[in-house]
Amino acid sequence: MVWSMPELTHVDHAGNARMVEVGEKPVTRREAVAEGFVRMSPTALAAVVERTARKGDVLGVAQLAGIMAAKRTGELIPLCHPLPLDGAEVTLTPIEDGVRIEASVRCTGRTGVEMEALTAVSLAALTVVDMLKALDRGMCIHGVRLLAKSGGRSGTWTAP
Repeated sequence: MVWSMPELTHVDHAGNARMVEVGEKPVTRREAVAEGFVRMSPTALAAVVERTARKGDVLGVAQLAGIMAAKRTGELIPLCHPLPLDGAEVTLTPIEDGVRIEASVRCTGRTGVEMEALTAVSLAALTVVDMLKALDRGMCIHGVRLLAKSGGRSGTWTAP
């Protein structure tokens, strides 16, 4: 089997970065769902669950940070189109060894919202770390990934 490099849409024929032209693509309903985790000590997790962290409501502040990040993804990631989002939800759920974060983002447009969902999860995770770093300097953000996307030319995709 011969492997070939797929066409990189953010690079021109000379290898220079470029923003992808989406003007000719059809407007469709687009959705993406991403997840990530913050692993932490039992002490830090207790502060989350009991709402005793010095900086305040960790889950509420991180949820807001994730939604704000989804809305500003085009400003944060070079060559990423700024998109008018139809909706964004971020949920943070305490689990056995930390917090699970899930983001769902939707728009009606010419390009997908995968980066917005991933950015929402990433910034929510960073906010959790920032708010708890006095209790646990060894927290670990991990498993940030796309779970599903729909809409556009490539249709629906779900992580295996």
